[in-house]
Amino acid sequence: MSNHEIKDRFRGFLPVVIDVETAGFNQKTDALLEMAASILRMDENGDLYIHETLEFLIKPFEGANLEKAALDFTGIDPFAPDRLDMPESEALGQMFSKVRKELKSVGCKRAILVGHNAAFDHGFLNAAIERVDIKRNPFHPFSSFDTASLAGLVFGQTVLAKACEAASIPFSNAEAHSAKYDTEKTAELFCEMVNRLKRLGGWPLVENEAENSMEAIFHSGK
Repeated sequence: MSNHEIKDRFRGFLPVVIDVETAGFNQKTDALLEMAASILRMDENGDLYIHETLEFLIKPFEGANLEKAALDFTGIDPFAPDRLDMPESEALGQMFSKVRKELKSVGCKRAILVGHNAAFDHGFLNAAIERVDIKRNPFHPFSSFDTASLAGLVFGQTVLAKACEAASIPFSNAEAHSAKYDTEKTAELFCEMVNRLKRLGGWPLVENEAENSMEAIFHSGK
């Protein structure tokens, strides 16, 4: 059995990468139109990878605002006759069921949202949860990992496309702004940054602290 467990990496939290596409910037009034989630796992070497990506096309909630500029930007037609969408309650129910099953499988206590400019995605997720009155939310209600901030630290880039380029992750602007594509690219970026820290010797902390202590003792001549 591997000594590397994802439950030990993030204080018992399971990172789940989320991206949403919306009909505006106001989480209370503007429609949630697409949502995707990449569930991450850890291999026997302690590296993160994408295990599964879930994608949901979502019906605008009753009375939702639809900003034309936002729809033009994403290219989403919420009323396309061939759009296989579902109510928010169904999409959240399916996603949360998968996340809860994964939490149990890997021994994590709660999921934590990973997003590029995570506050935006987290805000729309929490607003949808409130609208449909979900009581059992597997995600931490306010903590998240923001890959824009992390990429700024690691690569000096905060735009997703630029950060992926710096990380040698292929990125297509033509495919961007769909929830599934942006989620998977954000997940690849997050995995690369976490795995890179490990490759550089920054994790696990205890082992490296012990090595540094021994090296310091050796160089001091004691």
